[in-house]
Amino acid sequence: MQNYDRSDFSPKSGAAGDGRGNDGSLLSVLKTLLFFTILMITLPIGLYFTSKAYLFEASLGYSSNDSYFYAAIVAVIAVHVVLALFVYAAWNEGSRQSREGKQD
Repeated sequence: MQNYDRSDFSPKSGAAGDGRGNDGSLLSVLKTLLFFTILMITLPIGLYFTSKAYLFEASLGYSSNDSYFYAAIVAVIAVHVVLALFVYAAWNEGSRQSREGKQD
């Protein structure tokens, strides 16, 4: 029989034994997700109505039916831009966290 020391089973200092060691990174991830969620909702809708009313109807003189179509294209492009920015931010955040983890 082997004699085990009680310290062998306790979490090591600096390690996340109960999951609380990563609160800073979890909070950062949640803030990023919340920011891009709000941006994904507000930016396309805002650009749709703004470009329809001010750009396509008022400035360019398009008819109401044409302005619906072109404003929808602007909103779809905005969705793709926000998605690309989210992927970029998530990729960089993940690589930054892995670099910080390797230094420990």
